[in-house]
Amino acid sequence: MRWLRTAWARLSCCVLQALPIADSSQAQSGQPHGWVPASHHPETAVLVRARASKRQEERVAARNRRRLAQSSRKVLRQQVCLWFGGAIMSPFLRIGLSNFDCGSCQSCQGEAMNPYCAVLVKEYVESENGQMYIQKKPTMYPPWDSTFDAHINKGRVMQIIVKGKNMDLISETTVELCSLAERCRKNNGRTEIWLELKPQGRMLMNARYFLEMSGKYTKDVGEFEAEGFFALHHRRGAIKQAKVHHVKCHEFTATFFPQPTFCSVCHEFVWGLNKQGYQCRQCNAAIHKKCIDKVIAKCTGSAINSRETMFHKERFKIDMPHRFKVYNYKSPAFCEHCGTLLWGLARQGLKCDACGMNVHHRCQTKVANLCGINQKLMAEALAMIESTQQARSLRDSEHIFREGPVEIGLPSSARPEARSPYSATTGKKEPQGISWDSPLDEMGKVCHPSEPEPNVERPTLYTKLKIDDFILHKMLGKGSFGKVFLAEFKKTNQFFAIKALKKDVVLMDDDVECTMVEKRVLSLAWEHPFLTHMFCTFQTKENLFFVMEYLNGGDLMYHIQSCHKFDLPRATFYAAEIILGLQFLHSKGIVYRDLKLDNILLDKDGHIKIADFGMCKENVRGEARTNTFCGTPDYIAPEILLGQKYNHSVDWWSFGVLLYEMLIGQSPFHGQDEEELFHSIRMDNPFYPQWLQKEAKDLLVKLFVREPEKRLGVRGDIRQHPLFREINWEELVRKEIDPPFRPKVKSPYDYSNFDKEFLNEKPRLSFADGALINSMDQNMFRNFSFVNPGMEGLIS
Repeated sequence: MRWLRTAWARLSCCVLQALPIADSSQAQSGQPHGWVPASHHPETAVLVRARASKRQEERVAARNRRRLAQSSRKVLRQQVCLWFGGAIMSPFLRIGLSNFDCGSCQSCQGEAMNPYCAVLVKEYVESENGQMYIQKKPTMYPPWDSTFDAHINKGRVMQIIVKGKNMDLISETTVELCSLAERCRKNNGRTEIWLELKPQGRMLMNARYFLEMSGKYTKDVGEFEAEGFFALHHRRGAIKQAKVHHVKCHEFTATFFPQPTFCSVCHEFVWGLNKQGYQCRQCNAAIHKKCIDKVIAKCTGSAINSRETMFHKERFKIDMPHRFKVYNYKSPAFCEHCGTLLWGLARQGLKCDACGMNVHHRCQTKVANLCGINQKLMAEALAMIESTQQARSLRDSEHIFREGPVEIGLPSSARPEARSPYSATTGKKEPQGISWDSPLDEMGKVCHPSEPEPNVERPTLYTKLKIDDFILHKMLGKGSFGKVFLAEFKKTNQFFAIKALKKDVVLMDDDVECTMVEKRVLSLAWEHPFLTHMFCTFQTKENLFFVMEYLNGGDLMYHIQSCHKFDLPRATFYAAEIILGLQFLHSKGIVYRDLKLDNILLDKDGHIKIADFGMCKENVRGEARTNTFCGTPDYIAPEILLGQKYNHSVDWWSFGVLLYEMLIGQSPFHGQDEEELFHSIRMDNPFYPQWLQKEAKDLLVKLFVREPEKRLGVRGDIRQHPLFREINWEELVRKEIDPPFRPKVKSPYDYSNFDKEFLNEKPRLSFADGALINSMDQNMFRNFSFVNPGMEGLIS
């Protein structure tokens, strides 16, 4: 009943305060005439005072919030001033006008019109006569297909007038700059619209939104964050085009089959959990990975098939068309071309009257003319014939060799001594000529036992090293490839970074060769101070392990997120050390292809180390080129996007993007999705703020040259650029120059400079399905294990 008494008291208070009374004592006491004071009613007085106290508390809290917001805004404004050199970014639009269409006006026809446009920027003001627009700046006459800048102020409008050759007004329109800027912000900083003119006609207008340095604060700081100006707030992963296997004009790529699929070669089920097999991108033929060498039919969907097939048929004719007819299947059946189920209740597919092959209706035109031919048996027979022919040719060459060359009368002292089939020292017979018991490799050549190389790996060391020799303390990173751990070597209590890859994922994604390339590049990195050093590699049945030096200074992406951009000396120092690392890789014929802030680590002293060599390409020297589409989208060079062959020029483009991000704090190219980003990389020029130093801008301009052969680094010595005039390169490579920044490192196992995203997860390995692991071919990784001299002493 408490709520009922409270409601009755409130109602009584309202009624009594609204009733007028005639009491002379109230007038004499100075109280308002006609109202009963609340103090005459004890029950309501408490409620009135409580409400008044509550309203007062709310007013005080609101006032405190406003003061706190003002102070926070002031601090943030001061911080932004520090970030951008003591000035705040003022927005402006870069506008271009083109494609004027005069419409159906008869006076506009013909070449004599020759229209031009005039642009009047007007300010909004309030006067005694009401609202009006006043032009304070002179009229602009921009040529067609050119650009001009217009700053954004509240109420500012832009009037566009199109005039003819005789100064006659043809059309006009008015655009609000604020609404145009809002449209640009919603469309990732740019827009392209057709302006409807009055009385008729239209024109195409392009506008881009920029932030320029200015001494006047014209925009709220919160809008900077809302627009995402500080774009370097997340990590960006690399992408790589799927590896394509070209066999008989087919373009096979590793594919995940979401439904049960059968191989079109051996007609057996394609097992697996991830990317189980290969599928042709042209004709959709599905096969096992192990059956790729048994494909004998040319791809029917390839553009180059027609001409090559004609030459092929001239020497070896396999042209037996199928006789397909529509068939009603009473039990589940699978297409023997693409391997998937024939769906439907009736007339599900086609069946060959001769060989009984079942296919989809859509696969009929893609099936090769191999009626009645077993591809698996035919491939094995052809391989046997080919190996026999190669063995016969090698035997003939050996017979010629044994006959010996013709002597031309050399003196006995100058003649080479005849080599005995037996060794003079051991008395054992030496291998002579060809060993016919040696196995043949995939190219048909006889495989000889290779002689030991100077840096051959030592199997006794591999057996000694295993994952149980390390203590996994923290997980530093994780991805689809595997995990990176902070590990301690039990014997010496030294700390390492261990990168663990899952074998099943490596095999399914066709990344075996990339993994081997990464191992070989890391083994070379020991020779240079600015590349991450690897101590050893070893493997288990399920995982591959890279044991590398632990760089506890964090990466540049982590550090730039805290300061938003680096000052010029710091960015120049990092850039110089990166140049030395890149030039070392290029001298070894290696293209890096994944240069970004995430892959530049700092050691405890502040020197950089280039890491993650999984995207590298070897043997790119001289005129050699490659054409794989790979890299991180923001850093991909234009020649990669255009599908052109390229060399180490792509690394210098990525270096320009990285240097731009270090100096300015944002990416030079933008896009709402990858398509727009790639268009920006191919077509747009980066924006350079006014406060950017002249030498830094000049270097960036020369790195962003879209002709690879004219790009700095490819053409000219980048070390001689004026930005690096104070760099002593000999001292720098010996680490005799003190870094401008030293990360905070408390101990050798300090991990405070890494993202907290993964540190809280339990450091443990991921385990794959046992049946899948047992079905893998472990010989694919037989040359993976490696030990550097630095680790050899620790193990022994």
